[in-house]
Amino acid sequence: MADKGSLEDCPTEITEYLTGFVSSVSSVQDVIQTLMSVSKGDHLKLGALEQAKLDLMSAYALNSLFWMYLVTQGVNPKDHGIKQELERIRTYMNRIKEITDKKKASRLDKGAASRFVRNALWVGEDGKTRESMDKHSKPNDGN
Repeated sequence: MADKGSLEDCPTEITEYLTGFVSSVSSVQDVIQTLMSVSKGDHLKLGALEQAKLDLMSAYALNSLFWMYLVTQGVNPKDHGIKQELERIRTYMNRIKEITDKKKASRLDKGAASRFVRNALWVGEDGKTRESMDKHSKPNDGN
């Protein structure tokens, strides 16, 4: 996009913004190239959750491009409707993240839980519990 020689000719206050802009454009370009490399047939093979992630990523990338376009045109995107659109997409991304986190969350193993409870309530052969045996097996006081 811009070579280092052209960035050095700009004032230092603008150089930081231009560098950030160039890196943003290149990362958006990478995302779009990834999207374009996937065929339509591969999109159909995706599950509902993966398809939603892909659609949200696509919408976010396009809205980010529009955000950058507004900046290049001198429009403050924070005062534009694009900000609310990006926030709405982020809300849906957070919902999908919650769903995937719930799927990854550990589940209660009922068999293991019942073994813990059974062993905690252990009863000896003579009918005494572990606690009552511990109370009766105190060391002799020497009496």
